[in-house]
Amino acid sequence: MSGTLNKVMLIGHLGDNVKMHYFEGGGSIGRFPLATNETYTKKDSGEKVTQTEWHNIVVRNKAAEICEKYLSKGDRVYIEGKIKTRKWQDDSGNDRYSTEINVDEFTFLTTKKGGDENTPPPAAQAPDKKDDLPF
Repeated sequence: MSGTLNKVMLIGHLGDNVKMHYFEGGGSIGRFPLATNETYTKKDSGEKVTQTEWHNIVVRNKAAEICEKYLSKGDRVYIEGKIKTRKWQDDSGNDRYSTEINVDEFTFLTTKKGGDENTPPPAAQAPDKKDDLPF
C-alpha cells in the first residue's frame, strides 16, 4: 500500500463539559476529555479488571458550538477524526507535547429525556465533510 491513513473511531463518555475558546475572527475551538474503557478477566485470579483510557478531543467552529450546546459530562458519543500531536512550551520554557483527536464527525449516543427543541440531532459532522458514518 503506497498511501497512509490517520483515522480514529471512538465511543466513550465525556469526562467534563465542553470548554470553548473563541477567536477574534469568529472561529472557535471546543475541547473535552473522552473516556473509553477496556474490561478483561485475569486468568489466574478470575478478577475482572477495567482500564480507562483518556483522549483529548478537539472540535472546531460550528461543530464545537453544537457539542457545547448538547453535550455534557457523562454523555456517550461516537467520535471520528485524526490523531494530531501538538508541541508547546510550558511556563518554564520546556517543550511539552499533547496528543489530541481532531474531530471530523460525531454522533450523540445519549438520549436526552423530554425531547424538546433542545434535543440534538442524532448525528452531525464537521463542515466540509460529505461522507456518511460507516454503520
